[in-house]
Amino acid sequence: MIPEEIENRIAKYFFHRYLPEEVRIEVESRLLPSCIWIEEEDLDCDELVRLAIRIIDKQLGDKKFR
Repeated sequence: MIPEEIENRIAKYFFHRYLPEEVRIEVESRLLPSCIWIEEEDLDCDELVRLAIRIIDKQLGDKKFR
């Protein structure tokens, strides 16, 4: 198993490199309010990740990556 830090860095690269801009904007616009108004230690990170995945899946549908 690879370390979590490496997974996070790969995911961040993928998010910024391969997701269409409109998908990134949608994810960021939906997550940002929670991240701004709720203290970091009180964030439900699992729920935010699930929300982001739902948005990405809905936005991408059957689209393929380059």
